[in-house]
Amino acid sequence: MNFNSKNPFLSDKRFSSNAVSKAEANGSQIIDYNQEMTLSGTINKTAILFLILCAGAMVTWWMAFNGMNPIIPSIGGAIVGFILVLVAAFKPHLSPYLAPGYALFEGLFIGGISAIFELKFPGIVLNAVGATLVTFLVCLGLYKFGIVKVTEQFKSIVIAATLAIATYYLISWLASLIFHYTPVHYGNGFMSIGISVFVIIVAALNLFLDFDQIERGVQERMPKFMEWFGAMGLMITLVWLYIEFLRLLSKLASKD
Repeated sequence: MNFNSKNPFLSDKRFSSNAVSKAEANGSQIIDYNQEMTLSGTINKTAILFLILCAGAMVTWWMAFNGMNPIIPSIGGAIVGFILVLVAAFKPHLSPYLAPGYALFEGLFIGGISAIFELKFPGIVLNAVGATLVTFLVCLGLYKFGIVKVTEQFKSIVIAATLAIATYYLISWLASLIFHYTPVHYGNGFMSIGISVFVIIVAALNLFLDFDQIERGVQERMPKFMEWFGAMGLMITLVWLYIEFLRLLSKLASKD
């Protein structure tokens, strides 16, 4: 069985010449194949998206610490960000326009959520950011030096675990709404903490799949707009990882 990256962006289907050709055919702009996707270009685009995300986060963060309610812009940012992800997944040639928008609106969501956690557990945001950055750098180093190799079996295991997590979260959410059931990953019990640790590990493993797909896109000489596409996909995984670190650290802090 052949699984690809759980990230709807960083999949074999999206990073194939055939898929890109179809996207170009449906677009109104002709792609210049002399401008090809590069690793440095993708890194630069990722840095730009990160800065935009931070700018958006500062807005709702400032609102929360100045007596204003950040819930509405946070929820709105999450919804709009999700919509932009769906559009870009089917229209990768629009990524140069959609990716910055995603980063901005997702930043609104991240800022609001971070402020809520920070107000309840002072210092948690800095720790979560540090943990996410360290995890990213460690995974990048392990991938760059070939210590971790992304094989088909590796992909299968990571994607199966990711799909299991997504299914569990969905079922738990529906059960809590319909039956007023309290999922086991709520609270600060050992089972809940164990689940958070497992999810963080799976999220970190997805970074290896993301690195691999970006590298393949460069090797296959994808068009320049795929730099934005790859950067956007990588940001999605990093946001997921950061949120999971927030959840884990909040559980640990509440036990004190």
